[in-house]
Amino acid sequence: MIFYATTGLNQGDILAEEARLAGAEKISPSPGGIHFTGDLRVAYRFLLTTHTATRLLLGIYEDDDLRSADEFYDASMMIPWEEWIDPSKSFSVTTSVKNVRYLKHSNFGALRLKDAIVDRIRKHFDGQRPDVDRADSDLIFHVHLEEDRATWYVDLSGQGHHKRGYRGDQTDALLAEHLAFSLLYRSRWRKLADETGTFPTLLDPFCGSGTIVIEAALWATGRAPGLVKARIFPVFNLPIHDVDLYEEVVDEVVSRMEDAPLSIHGWDRSPKAIRIAQEAAKEAGVDHLVTFEVKDFTTLTEEEIPSSAGVVVTDPPYGMRMGKWEETRHLYRSIGDTLSRFFGGWNVSLLTADDRLLGQIDLKPDRTNAFNNGGIPCTLAHYYIFTHEEKTALRAEWEQRRKERLSRPLSSGAQMAYNRLAKNLKELKPLMEKEGVTSYRIYDADMIEYNAAIDLYEGRWINLAEYAAPPTVDAEDAERRLEELIDATERVTGVDRDFIFVKRRTVQKGLDQYERQGYTDQFYIINENDARYFVNFTDYLDTGIFLDHRPIRKFIGEVTDHKRFLNLFCYTGTATVQAAKGGALSTVSVDTSTTYLDWARRNMELNGFGGMNHFYYQSDSISFLWDTFDRYDVIFCDPPTYSNSKGRAPFEVQKDHRSLIKACMMHLDPGGLLIFSCNYRSFRMDEEVFAEFDVEEITPRTIGRDFSRNPKIHHAFLIRERTKVAVRPQRPRKAVRRKPVK
Repeated sequence: MIFYATTGLNQGDILAEEARLAGAEKISPSPGGIHFTGDLRVAYRFLLTTHTATRLLLGIYEDDDLRSADEFYDASMMIPWEEWIDPSKSFSVTTSVKNVRYLKHSNFGALRLKDAIVDRIRKHFDGQRPDVDRADSDLIFHVHLEEDRATWYVDLSGQGHHKRGYRGDQTDALLAEHLAFSLLYRSRWRKLADETGTFPTLLDPFCGSGTIVIEAALWATGRAPGLVKARIFPVFNLPIHDVDLYEEVVDEVVSRMEDAPLSIHGWDRSPKAIRIAQEAAKEAGVDHLVTFEVKDFTTLTEEEIPSSAGVVVTDPPYGMRMGKWEETRHLYRSIGDTLSRFFGGWNVSLLTADDRLLGQIDLKPDRTNAFNNGGIPCTLAHYYIFTHEEKTALRAEWEQRRKERLSRPLSSGAQMAYNRLAKNLKELKPLMEKEGVTSYRIYDADMIEYNAAIDLYEGRWINLAEYAAPPTVDAEDAERRLEELIDATERVTGVDRDFIFVKRRTVQKGLDQYERQGYTDQFYIINENDARYFVNFTDYLDTGIFLDHRPIRKFIGEVTDHKRFLNLFCYTGTATVQAAKGGALSTVSVDTSTTYLDWARRNMELNGFGGMNHFYYQSDSISFLWDTFDRYDVIFCDPPTYSNSKGRAPFEVQKDHRSLIKACMMHLDPGGLLIFSCNYRSFRMDEEVFAEFDVEEITPRTIGRDFSRNPKIHHAFLIRERTKVAVRPQRPRKAVRRKPVK
């Protein structure tokens, strides 16, 4: 017999191992599951013992040359359905379809198969036919259609084979049984049990309805998932069913069950969830092997931690599932704090559907696995929590490596970079201190061999942006030079290598957009012009603040007192903060990104600005100008060089800036000011803009001393409406006759 077993995403290897243990042969992976061969005993054993299969199908017929729905029907009619079903039994049909040209939708394929089965049975049973019962049928037939191939199956297990039957009431967030088992299988719990011969302590601190805990107890004691509750498998209604053989396999499987001393715990802060979990454990027959308690993981004390180190496997709430992002973000930070404080020596496996939340834990995963939970892509992240002693040893090792690194002489290239950086810092540092500037650029591709920009933030962090070398440069040489530049930077600034954040910039082409680079969600606070800003060195190509705009931001703070301020392409709202500090009556910040708008709000709140007079709009800035009618006293417009927002034509700053400026001026009150800036190096203001408006280029005075080596880093202009002077026409004078003088 040829079988096909289905399972969830990235669980095929687990399923294959279960098939092997059941005695299967010729096991091969297949999309969504595995194929294997075996006899009826193997099928029974697999049905009873598998933890991860969602369905077991027996292949009965195949055709690889079907070109139309009629051919599919004819081929289905050739199958001897009378050997599988008679008019006394009900049936249903399921399908899976992939790249089939002649089927408009999968339901049509199911309908044609149903018709073929009914018509065939009618012919063999004098016009009698079986009933179709989609909800509770005796038999289920399945067909998989892919391109010109069709494979017909009879279902031995029924859909949802992974449902053990121990669940009654449920909590809001539900974890499927086969996925819960797969989390355990991927965790260190199984591996430690294999190494030591006993299962270590297991804890699920967000147990909900207790699925992970119950599945762990079933696995550890050899309880067959298919025997947890009495079940009627569709195979019982098939002619091939052998009652005596099935009972033999049941006895064989039951004989392997053995209660063993276990330490398996489930916690949840919800008393209702704990009651549900306890009832489910009782239904599963493992209530004497596990414990459930009402506990809040984020408020634990050291006395509540299990005495021996073990494994945490859990599925905490996540924002996508619970709909409360901010609350969930703080929860994950608390999870990370609790793990670090109390769980030294433990292994942790944590499932989430939002990778951003992993950044809140402030731990680096050793490895990850991808799963799918109820149609939601998820990540299972695995961690080891170091003990205090291990942390101390690692710190000492780190200090020793740093000491050795700094004691080594620099290479000739690194020494050259060191000399240039030392010279720059010697010139800049007193100037920046005099101006009260704490974050500034110390190097900007000063030497052709070291093509990078280096920014020093608060004397504590370095953002090193390397401009990617062209293909003509040897990759090893480029990597060596980058290392030399990092060595030189660490020596000159005293900033440890762990706080030198390196990024690589490439030329942006066509529709390419810079995407998020990570999800650490680690923010730091910097100071500028008596304001504070959040910056992030790891998750984005830029840090959240453009240091070259520092003078422009200061100017905005000087001209917005009692003014209505609009910030287009606002990014993280740093200019909005300066306007608010300058006394703006109201501010409006516009950007397409919800991430940046949230960042802008946080920057404003960090500086004490909230309330009803500060507004944030998630919108394309160009569309915003055409869709709204409000007017402002000061507008700051700093467009990207290229933008391809949805719903409008692509924007190129050199080609399209005139129309953008005109749209801005429509929203400017009489006497108002537009501050226009862009960072396109070859930018030239359209002559028609000069002709139509009062334009003053202020680029030189908006370039700080730290950017004087790169005076084209941006262009800046002040634009106002032209002042119109009304001239009253004079009346023509009457001609006066004058007498000649005698």
